Amino acid sequence: EVQLVESGGDLVQAGGSLRLSCAASGFTFDDYAIGWFRQAPGKEREGVSCIDSTHHITYYTDSVKGRFTISSDRAKNTVYLQMNSLKPEDTAVYYCAAECTVASGGAIAVVWPDYWGRGTQVTVSS
Repeated sequence: EVQLVESGGDLVQAGGSLRLSCAASGFTFDDYAIGWFRQAPGKEREGVSCIDSTHHITYYTDSVKGRFTISSDRAKNTVYLQMNSLKPEDTAVYYCAAECTVASGGAIAVVWPDYWGRGTQVTVSS
């Protein structure tokens, strides 16, 4: 059974930090790039970051560049999202998904096989 399980979401003050984890199982971790997406209330889902662990390639949406860092531990089949200098506008449910890619126009998107986790809530207070 394919599973992507997110953890690490919390309530934090603006300027603070969190590290999210995405534990993957049921598929070959190296076969897919894994990404982080978020959805705030009343807004469309947004691609945040994407990592191709095999080729050591990372992508970020512009609003998080310089603040967020994506990484992976292939031995643990886990992808992390280190989030620093958090802002209230980062408040959202964060999901991990596979496989991620960069679409035309630069947006981070999900393609087949379209695996998703259930999400973890990040709330940043002002």
